[in-house]
Parts: sequence; structure tokens; C-alpha cells
Amino acid sequence: MTNQTLWRILSKSRATDDFRIKETPPLAVNSMNDIAKGRPSQQFGGQWTIEKLNILESYLDAYSTALKDQQFKLMYIDVFAGTGLIELPGRDDDAEVQDFVSGSADRAIKIADKPFDKLIFVEKNQKRYAHLQSLRDSHPATKRNIEVHNSEANSFLRDLNEDWSKWRGVLFLDPFATEVEWSTIETIAGFNALDTWILFPVSAVARMLPTSKAPEDMWDERLTRVFGGETWRGLYQESPQGELFR
Repeated sequence: MTNQTLWRILSKSRATDDFRIKETPPLAVNSMNDIAKGRPSQQFGGQWTIEKLNILESYLDAYSTALKDQQFKLMYIDVFAGTGLIELPGRDDDAEVQDFVSGSADRAIKIADKPFDKLIFVEKNQKRYAHLQSLRDSHPATKRNIEVHNSEANSFLRDLNEDWSKWRGVLFLDPFATEVEWSTIETIAGFNALDTWILFPVSAVARMLPTSKAPEDMWDERLTRVFGGETWRGLYQESPQGELFR
């Protein structure tokens, strides 16, 4: 397993088939609520968000346990780390009450059986990056190597330089839309060291690929970056069936 890059593409319909989901209360522990005070969190999602994070946490726990007796050091990388805290919509009976759940970054830090030797969190947005710094500082007792970077995801991964003969790890790619470029995927595959989870933005790509006409010119470059070439243009060919009436 560790000698190959594993591509795991999650979809809502198959999310519960592959892993036993760990039941996690929707309300975060007090420490996460303390972090939330005085700063905005990411506000989106619902039950699917919780399921997604539970699946990731279960996998990280199993992955680190499986490799704990191996010679490799373990790394976790999240290049769309956000704030580390997810705020779910308010409850119907009390709009002032919000449910907070630990995000992917916080859950990776808390893996206990075989903690990751290095955790790398990347966030392009300056405000969310500052919140990640607060998350890092809230775990001083772990005394582990937690790096926080204010950077664009593709650039960071293409410049990532490690001795991959000594490291194995998990890369979590959960973009907001179509930020991940195919050239970045090729770079990651070349490392031959990272189990890579990609939550592919099918709906976002579909919106750029209308069925009734070719995409707008403004989407051409973005689609080419996502697909790694212009193969997507093959979806738009003149119909061999001529018009019945002219």
C-alpha cells in the first residue's frame, strides 16, 4: 500500500460503503469552542460534512496504526485546511445556537495511536490562515511538528521537497471548487509516497460544461488546467445527424 499513491475519490452515495464511520457528537469539545470565540469559522455543510470528516478521521487512525511499526516517518498534509473548525447551520428551535465540529486539521492533530510526525496545513486566505495559527498554538502539549503555511495549494505542492524514501503520509485535497490542477496531481504521483484523497468537484465542473452549447470562453483555461489538456473539447462535436428541416 505504501509503495503506491492511492487515489480515493469520495462521493456522497458511496461514502459509507468503504469505512466504518466513527460516531462523533456534533458539538465540539470545549477547547474547540474556546478557539471559536472571537473569530469566524467556516460556515457550510450539514450531516454530509460530518460524515465526510468522520470517514477521514477513521482512515487516518487506521493508516497511522497500520504503519506504526514501519521505518517511515508519517506526514499529514491538508492544502485547503480552512480554519480547522466547521460551523454548522443553527438549530431550528434556536437560531442563536450553533453546532461546531472539528475540521480535518484538528482531527489529524488528535490522532493518538500513532500520531503523525509532521502535520502541514496550507491556507491561501489570510484570515483563515491566522485561525490555523491559533489552532496550532492551542496544541502545545503535543510537542509535534505542526507547520502552517499561507500559500496557494498548487504552488505549495509543486514546491514540496522532502526525502520521500523516509516519509509516507496522507494528502487531503478538499477544494472549494476547481482549484486543483492536473499538473499538481502529476507532481504528487511522482512522489510515490502519499495516499491522496481527492474530493473532486463534479458539480462545479458540470456547471462549466453546459449540454446545449460549448463552454464560455472564460472557462476554457480553467477546464484545461483541471483536465490537464484540451481533451474536454471532445465532448463538443458537431452532430453527425443533419437537420431534418432547413
